[in-house]
Amino acid sequence: MNKIKSLILMLAVITGLSVYAQQIPSRTIVSAAGVQQIPVQQNCALVNPLDLVARPNFYLNKNVKIKAKFDKFSTLGLDYKPAMKSSEKYISFLIQRPDVTDHNIPLSELKLFLDRTEAEKYIELNSGDVVEFSGKVFSTALGDPWMEVTNFNVISTKPKTETK
Repeated sequence: MNKIKSLILMLAVITGLSVYAQQIPSRTIVSAAGVQQIPVQQNCALVNPLDLVARPNFYLNKNVKIKAKFDKFSTLGLDYKPAMKSSEKYISFLIQRPDVTDHNIPLSELKLFLDRTEAEKYIELNSGDVVEFSGKVFSTALGDPWMEVTNFNVISTKPKTETK
């Protein structure tokens, strides 16, 4: 009888662990430093930033990916209580409007927040550099999408022009 109880208990524990493991996707990497479990980014839909701004409620609590032209780092939206992201931990950034090609106009309706330590790696970015980033839309305060960026990559940089 004890063997049956032990077997049932063991099956329950294994089932519970497998359900938990499915909730947190990860990838195992073996290197000289040892074995590491790296969390895998949840499925992200590639989204046009203008569509995100037009339908913020549709994207609320969803993971999205955007490819756009970087405009500048900013303090826009930081420390706003209804969608709190602390200026001590985060910096916001702006991308250029994709529907305007003859001027550099930021898409200020889209509030983007990046961890400051991650942003410091990209201090040399210039307006017009192409970036791709993904994260979760965590709020629609003021009718705008507010997104916490978890992955940020530079796709291409504009050639720097020398001034004489």
